[in-house]
Amino acid sequence: MKLLNKTLSILKIIFPTTKFEVLIFLFFVVLYGANAWFIAENFRIVYDDRIPWDAYFSFDNRAIVQTGGGFERHPLSNYFFDFIRDFALWMSGNHYNSVFRLVLSLFSTVVIALANVSVFKYLNNIIKLPLKISLLILAFYGLFVTNILLSFTPETYTYTLLFLSIFNYYSAKKIKEEKSVSFAATIFGSVFIGGLTITNIVKVYIPFLFEKKIFWNWKKIGMAVAKIATSVVVFVFLFLLRLDFNFQNFLNKTEEQYDKFSKPKITPLWDMITSWFFGGNVLFSNYEIRDYHTKDKTFYYKALFMDVYTSAIPYFFIGLILLIVILSVVKNYKNKLIWILVISFSIDILIHCVLKFGLHTSYIYGGHFVFVYPLLLGWLFFSYRNKTISLSILYGVIMMMTVYLGFNNFYSLGEFYQFLETYYQ
Repeated sequence: MKLLNKTLSILKIIFPTTKFEVLIFLFFVVLYGANAWFIAENFRIVYDDRIPWDAYFSFDNRAIVQTGGGFERHPLSNYFFDFIRDFALWMSGNHYNSVFRLVLSLFSTVVIALANVSVFKYLNNIIKLPLKISLLILAFYGLFVTNILLSFTPETYTYTLLFLSIFNYYSAKKIKEEKSVSFAATIFGSVFIGGLTITNIVKVYIPFLFEKKIFWNWKKIGMAVAKIATSVVVFVFLFLLRLDFNFQNFLNKTEEQYDKFSKPKITPLWDMITSWFFGGNVLFSNYEIRDYHTKDKTFYYKALFMDVYTSAIPYFFIGLILLIVILSVVKNYKNKLIWILVISFSIDILIHCVLKFGLHTSYIYGGHFVFVYPLLLGWLFFSYRNKTISLSILYGVIMMMTVYLGFNNFYSLGEFYQFLETYYQ
């Protein structure tokens, strides 16, 4: 009976449980699903066996679907994608056709819709915002570039966004109830989150820092260390199993990848950070088409990338978002749940903006951190709950930003369709 109750409580965290959450889930499934269906049915961009990498915005769909990606960055992702690929092949009659692409895309649609439900649960159950504010934030967040692109893209980032959104909601719920993250949640969080992108494993352990009076209780410290140590042992064992216990190969590949993805680019550092790291995950910028080919030069294709912003309005828009983030932290600096989000976000800032790993294509990394924006915005609304005028102004600002975001991103999505019609029919 106890096991059944635990299972039900886990399912309630992952899936919609109220009628309103079901409606939100179905809304996003229909919205994203229509786009995913159109792209998968009519174009070969989602999966083409001839294209090894970077067909659009540097997503490596084929490599991820076939192998789970490089083990040095995605150590356990092959276990996830073996199942997804085999299921898609079974549905398509063992053919890499439009049905295969459609299954992959609809998996992504459902995953991003569930991730959005997790964000709504956090806004509604943790921050306890009024429904109209939660829905406005969710509408704003639902239009982000990351959500639009990942809703039809079979990538590690798609599933990372779901797992991180769920884990943040779960850990916030535990901390609010003054309970600790369980052994099972720590292990599964490490395997699922760290397994898809190795650097994200650190984010699973952040909530332990904010358990009630943990630094004044040796028993609590010991229990936290035991949970973390156990999860690390399980993770390392599964990782080494994939490597056939050849750890030196991992070190060599990691150094190779860092050298490859951290070289300075012609674009100024500040513009890469603004346009691609902070902005590219939210607001589409202009596109750049490049000529690509396979290593043996037997197949040539066009690849689409994001350029930096070219007008003042996008920079102003991203500046407003950064102001909201900073203001939310300042207004809620005594709130431990805020600092979980801040530390989590800081890890990505360190990796991409300071160490410059993948900064030139950091608009693809939104699945690692973009959910932080709506949650911090939610906490900012919470801080103004007793100030009617400030609350109304903030609500009006977010509404205008949502309208602009929608127009900009749907227009850019139309340009993306034109690219597909020209090169990927």
